[in-house]
Amino acid sequence: MNILICISNVPDTTTRIKYTADMKEVDYTGVQWIINPWDELALTRAIELKEANPALVQKITVITVGKADAEPTLRKALACGADDAIRVDAAGGDSLYTATQLAEAVKNEAFDLILCGIESSDYNGSAVGGMLAELLDRPSVSAVSSLNIEGDAVKVTREIDGGKQTLETGTPAVLIVQKGIAINPRIPSMRGIMTARTKQLKVVAAATADSPSRVITYQTPPQKSACKMIDPENMDELARLLHMEARVI
Repeated sequence: MNILICISNVPDTTTRIKYTADMKEVDYTGVQWIINPWDELALTRAIELKEANPALVQKITVITVGKADAEPTLRKALACGADDAIRVDAAGGDSLYTATQLAEAVKNEAFDLILCGIESSDYNGSAVGGMLAELLDRPSVSAVSSLNIEGDAVKVTREIDGGKQTLETGTPAVLIVQKGIAINPRIPSMRGIMTARTKQLKVVAAATADSPSRVITYQTPPQKSACKMIDPENMDELARLLHMEARVI
């Protein structure tokens, strides 16, 4: 079985996001880039499955859509345990554009499972995985929080309203995973970092596609109001503020 992990190259979650003066673009100066946390957990689970049964999972490939500055993120994925990597040489676009680039890059490849994080930590679109499945004409399962492979059967648990649902599917399939798919993300070892330098990183040309949407402007959230101190004996005022201003009761 060959597994493909879709990797999004995102700013570190502690990064303070800045914008250009006209508020039409993000200013990425000085940003530290990382593997999208949900994608990192998907990669970790794939590596766990391969380590548990190397005869069943032969190869793990990671793929991203991005320019050359995304390659260090792919190299980290290789250092964690992925076998090879693909970079689609295209600047970012909306969800459909990204899904189209991914689909065109792998449509002729024999991947049994494609794992996508449920969303990226920068744009939170939650759309690429489902779009990719449609473009490849493959069945998909969303909100996957557990993944096991037993012979030819892929068993997953997904979160549903009020509980969990266990499903079994065959391959090929697209799984859209979320928190719970793995406990702790894999940390590259020194040996992994050294071997990652020699692993294959394939660059493919971008497909001809347009983004059907565009950013008009960005807007920062309003600043939080100053902290208000309430006399501990004035419970009526505290209740009023919690109800009228904070709107939590």
